[in-house]
Amino acid sequence: MSNDPYFPAGEPRRLIVGISGATGITYGISLLRALREAKVESHLVLTRPGLMTLSYETDMSRDQLHDLADVVYAENDMGAAISSGSMITLGMIVAPCAVKSAAEIASGATQTLLTRAADVTLKERRRLVLMVRESPLHTGHLRTLTAASEIGAIIMPPMPAFYPQPENIEDMVDHTVGRALDLFGIKHNLLERWMGRPQ
Repeated sequence: MSNDPYFPAGEPRRLIVGISGATGITYGISLLRALREAKVESHLVLTRPGLMTLSYETDMSRDQLHDLADVVYAENDMGAAISSGSMITLGMIVAPCAVKSAAEIASGATQTLLTRAADVTLKERRRLVLMVRESPLHTGHLRTLTAASEIGAIIMPPMPAFYPQPENIEDMVDHTVGRALDLFGIKHNLLERWMGRPQ
Protein backbone atom coordinates (compact mmCIF):
# COMPACT_ATOMS: atom_id res chain seq x y z
CA MET A 1 0.00 0.00 0.00
CA SER A 2 1.32 3.43 -0.94
CA ASN A 3 1.92 6.22 1.53
CA ASP A 4 0.29 8.48 -1.12
CA PRO A 5 -3.53 8.59 -0.86
CA TYR A 6 -3.71 9.59 -4.56
CA PHE A 7 -1.78 6.55 -5.83
CA PRO A 8 -4.01 5.11 -8.58
CA ALA A 9 -5.71 1.80 -7.81
CA GLY A 10 -4.29 -1.05 -9.86
CA GLU A 11 -1.07 0.80 -10.70
CA PRO A 12 1.98 -1.44 -10.17
CA ARG A 13 3.87 -0.55 -7.01
CA ARG A 14 7.23 0.85 -8.11
CA LEU A 15 10.14 2.30 -6.19
CA ILE A 16 13.12 4.07 -7.72
CA VAL A 17 16.46 3.02 -6.25
CA GLY A 18 19.47 5.26 -6.73
CA ILE A 19 22.96 4.06 -5.90
CA SER A 20 25.67 6.73 -5.84
CA GLY A 21 29.38 6.48 -5.19
CA ALA A 22 29.42 6.75 -1.41
CA THR A 23 30.66 3.80 0.60
CA GLY A 24 27.94 1.40 1.70
CA ILE A 25 26.65 -0.10 -1.54
CA THR A 26 25.50 -3.07 0.54
CA TYR A 27 22.48 -0.93 1.54
CA GLY A 28 21.40 -0.64 -2.08
CA ILE A 29 21.91 -4.36 -2.66
CA SER A 30 19.88 -5.28 0.42
CA LEU A 31 17.16 -2.85 -0.68
CA LEU A 32 16.84 -4.38 -4.14
CA ARG A 33 16.56 -7.87 -2.66
CA ALA A 34 13.94 -6.72 -0.16
CA LEU A 35 11.86 -5.07 -2.89
CA ARG A 36 11.87 -8.27 -4.92
CA GLU A 37 10.72 -10.21 -1.84
CA ALA A 38 7.98 -7.62 -1.26
CA LYS A 39 6.91 -7.78 -4.92
CA VAL A 40 7.58 -4.08 -5.45
CA GLU A 41 8.92 -3.21 -8.91
CA SER A 42 12.41 -1.73 -8.58
CA HIS A 43 13.80 0.87 -11.00
CA LEU A 44 17.56 1.18 -10.59
CA VAL A 45 19.90 3.97 -11.59
CA LEU A 46 23.56 3.45 -10.70
CA THR A 47 26.15 6.20 -11.09
CA ARG A 48 29.65 5.60 -12.44
CA PRO A 49 31.19 6.19 -8.98
CA GLY A 50 28.59 3.74 -7.62
CA LEU A 51 29.85 1.12 -10.06
CA MET A 52 33.40 1.76 -8.84
CA THR A 53 32.25 1.27 -5.24
CA LEU A 54 30.59 -2.01 -6.25
CA SER A 55 33.99 -3.33 -7.36
CA TYR A 56 35.75 -2.02 -4.22
CA GLU A 57 33.28 -3.33 -1.65
CA THR A 58 31.83 -6.53 -3.13
CA ASP A 59 32.60 -9.50 -5.36
CA MET A 60 29.41 -8.78 -7.34
CA SER A 61 29.58 -7.85 -11.02
CA ARG A 62 27.59 -5.04 -12.61
CA ASP A 63 25.37 -7.61 -14.37
CA GLN A 64 24.68 -9.41 -11.10
CA LEU A 65 23.62 -6.13 -9.52
CA HIS A 66 21.44 -5.27 -12.51
CA ASP A 67 19.78 -8.69 -12.24
CA LEU A 68 18.44 -7.72 -8.80
CA ALA A 69 16.39 -4.88 -10.32
CA ASP A 70 13.30 -5.07 -12.51
CA VAL A 71 14.34 -2.10 -14.67
CA VAL A 72 17.81 -0.55 -15.02
CA TYR A 73 18.68 2.87 -16.46
CA ALA A 74 21.97 4.42 -17.55
CA GLU A 75 22.95 7.42 -15.43
CA ASN A 76 23.10 9.68 -18.51
CA ASP A 77 19.70 8.63 -19.92
CA MET A 78 17.89 11.89 -19.19
CA GLY A 79 14.95 10.76 -21.34
CA ALA A 80 14.26 7.71 -19.17
CA ALA A 81 10.80 7.04 -17.76
CA ILE A 82 11.87 8.00 -14.23
CA SER A 83 12.85 11.48 -15.44
CA SER A 84 9.16 12.32 -15.79
CA GLY A 85 6.57 12.79 -13.07
CA SER A 86 3.98 11.14 -15.30
CA MET A 87 5.43 7.77 -14.32
CA ILE A 88 3.69 6.79 -11.07
CA THR A 89 5.99 5.56 -8.29
CA LEU A 90 5.90 5.20 -4.54
CA GLY A 91 8.95 7.46 -4.43
CA MET A 92 12.69 6.99 -4.37
CA ILE A 93 15.51 5.91 -2.09
CA VAL A 94 19.15 6.82 -2.71
CA ALA A 95 21.17 4.17 -0.90
CA PRO A 96 23.91 5.09 -0.36
CA CYS A 97 23.73 8.80 -1.08
CA ALA A 98 26.93 10.78 -1.61
CA VAL A 99 27.00 14.38 -0.38
CA LYS A 100 27.61 15.48 -4.00
CA SER A 101 24.33 13.84 -5.02
CA ALA A 102 22.56 15.41 -2.05
CA ALA A 103 23.93 18.82 -3.07
CA GLU A 104 22.60 18.46 -6.63
CA ILE A 105 19.21 17.43 -5.27
CA ALA A 106 19.11 20.28 -2.75
CA SER A 107 19.98 22.89 -5.38
CA GLY A 108 17.84 21.50 -8.19
CA ALA A 109 20.88 21.68 -10.50
CA THR A 110 20.74 18.02 -11.48
CA GLN A 111 23.51 16.52 -13.60
CA THR A 112 22.62 12.82 -13.78
CA LEU A 113 19.49 10.70 -14.10
CA LEU A 114 19.80 9.81 -10.40
CA THR A 115 19.50 13.42 -9.27
CA ARG A 116 16.92 14.25 -11.96
CA ALA A 117 14.73 11.37 -10.76
CA ALA A 118 15.11 12.62 -7.18
CA ASP A 119 14.12 16.12 -8.28
CA VAL A 120 11.04 14.73 -10.04
CA THR A 121 10.14 12.75 -6.92
CA LEU A 122 10.17 15.96 -4.89
CA LYS A 123 8.24 18.07 -7.37
CA GLU A 124 5.52 15.40 -7.53
CA ARG A 125 5.37 15.45 -3.71
CA ARG A 126 6.43 11.83 -3.46
CA ARG A 127 8.67 10.48 -0.73
CA LEU A 128 12.42 10.79 -1.22
CA VAL A 129 14.76 9.11 1.26
CA LEU A 130 18.47 9.92 1.21
CA MET A 131 20.75 7.47 3.03
CA VAL A 132 23.62 9.92 3.28
CA ARG A 133 26.99 8.27 3.91
CA GLU A 134 29.56 10.74 5.12
CA SER A 135 31.32 11.33 8.43
CA PRO A 136 32.29 13.63 9.97
CA LEU A 137 30.06 16.33 8.49
CA HIS A 138 31.28 19.91 8.14
CA THR A 139 28.94 22.90 8.19
CA GLY A 140 28.64 22.95 4.40
CA HIS A 141 27.40 19.34 4.44
CA LEU A 142 24.92 20.15 7.18
CA ARG A 143 23.59 23.15 5.26
CA THR A 144 23.19 21.00 2.15
CA LEU A 145 21.24 18.36 4.07
CA THR A 146 19.11 21.03 5.74
CA ALA A 147 18.28 22.48 2.32
CA ALA A 148 17.33 19.02 1.03
CA SER A 149 15.13 18.45 4.07
CA GLU A 150 13.47 21.84 3.64
CA ILE A 151 12.31 20.94 0.12
CA GLY A 152 10.89 17.60 1.24
CA ALA A 153 13.65 14.97 1.34
CA ILE A 154 13.96 12.65 4.33
CA ILE A 155 17.58 12.53 5.49
CA MET A 156 18.23 9.03 6.81
CA PRO A 157 21.90 8.29 7.50
CA PRO A 158 22.31 4.54 7.90
CA MET A 159 22.75 4.38 11.67
CA PRO A 160 23.03 0.83 13.05
CA ALA A 161 20.74 -0.22 15.89
CA PHE A 162 22.18 -2.42 18.61
CA TYR A 163 19.13 -3.21 20.76
CA PRO A 164 18.29 -6.22 18.52
CA GLN A 165 21.80 -7.55 19.33
CA PRO A 166 22.82 -8.05 15.67
CA GLU A 167 24.99 -11.06 15.00
CA ASN A 168 26.65 -9.75 11.83
CA ILE A 169 26.88 -6.81 9.44
CA GLU A 170 24.01 -8.15 7.35
CA ASP A 171 21.69 -7.90 10.36
CA MET A 172 22.64 -4.24 10.85
CA VAL A 173 22.21 -3.44 7.16
CA ASP A 174 18.84 -5.16 6.96
CA HIS A 175 17.57 -3.30 10.03
CA THR A 176 18.35 0.05 8.40
CA VAL A 177 16.84 -0.99 5.07
CA GLY A 178 13.74 -2.22 6.88
CA ARG A 179 13.32 1.16 8.58
CA ALA A 180 13.58 2.83 5.17
CA LEU A 181 10.93 0.54 3.70
CA ASP A 182 8.66 1.42 6.63
CA LEU A 183 8.61 4.98 5.31
CA PHE A 184 6.88 3.74 2.16
CA GLY A 185 4.47 1.34 3.89
CA ILE A 186 6.22 -1.68 2.31
CA LYS A 187 5.87 -4.86 4.33
CA HIS A 188 9.01 -6.82 5.16
CA ASN A 189 10.62 -9.07 7.75
CA LEU A 190 14.01 -7.40 7.95
CA LEU A 191 14.05 -6.24 11.54
CA GLU A 192 13.06 -7.04 15.08
CA ARG A 193 10.76 -4.29 16.28
CA TRP A 194 11.09 -2.64 19.67
CA MET A 195 8.15 -3.72 21.81
CA GLY A 196 9.09 -1.87 24.96
CA ARG A 197 11.62 -2.61 27.67
CA PRO A 198 12.18 -6.36 28.14
CA GLN A 199 10.62 -7.79 31.30
